[in-house]
Amino acid sequence: MRKFLRILGGVTFGLALAGPLLRFVVDPNARAQDWRTASTAPMGWAPNPADYEPAVVQAYAARTFGWRGAVAVHCWIAAKPSGASQYRRYEVVGFNLGGNRSAIRETETTTPDQRWYGSEPMLLQDIRGAEAEKIIATLPAAVASYPYPRSYQVWPGPNSNTFIAHVAREIPELKLALPGNAFGKDFVGWHVVTSAPSGTGFQMSIAGLFGVLAAGKEGLEVNVLGLTFGVDPLGLAVTLPGIGRIPARSNWTADGIKK
Repeated sequence: MRKFLRILGGVTFGLALAGPLLRFVVDPNARAQDWRTASTAPMGWAPNPADYEPAVVQAYAARTFGWRGAVAVHCWIAAKPSGASQYRRYEVVGFNLGGNRSAIRETETTTPDQRWYGSEPMLLQDIRGAEAEKIIATLPAAVASYPYPRSYQVWPGPNSNTFIAHVAREIPELKLALPGNAFGKDFVGWHVVTSAPSGTGFQMSIAGLFGVLAAGKEGLEVNVLGLTFGVDPLGLAVTLPGIGRIPARSNWTADGIKK
């Protein structure tokens, strides 16, 4: 039995490292680059407010900057009320702390689908019209209820993904499933048992380091030291550390057609 456990532990450790190492080798965004010159060009998935009147709520994830992009993604939410000329983008960034400021950053933009320091974002959710208006009405309260506005810790959390997961749990109508490599999404403080971010199931988590999640949208996920292994029987997909979901969820174009 001990030999079997050692072998199983070795296989688990190998799988945990394989994804990040592969990303580091083949993806230039996972290696050193100048953040000052990295592209922030938009992807074209967010409707131009000047041409699109209905309300829009979208969620995105993009590989984090530099070597950390081999392991994790950064998530954010953007919302535009009906008739508004701009989106409001909600996210948490560690460099926003200091001078007694909150880590929560809210910015006005017409292009919430910009690359994150060179990394192309993946569109996680796209809700429009009356349903989006209802979500937008509850967003300020959900953001204000975030319990860690003065704290930021890359691992195991709280961080940018802890914030988005919190907002998703507060607004189950978002039905937002975060990628398995959204480090920090499972950090829920002292709440060992809570709902899954998508609102379609539940999870158990110990300080974001160990846990299990079972939900209709995410599938079954096991968290070991922040690394997520998962299987989604309904979506016929698996999740591996550093790589994320295979196959990845489809992005959506601005007109709602899968890309």
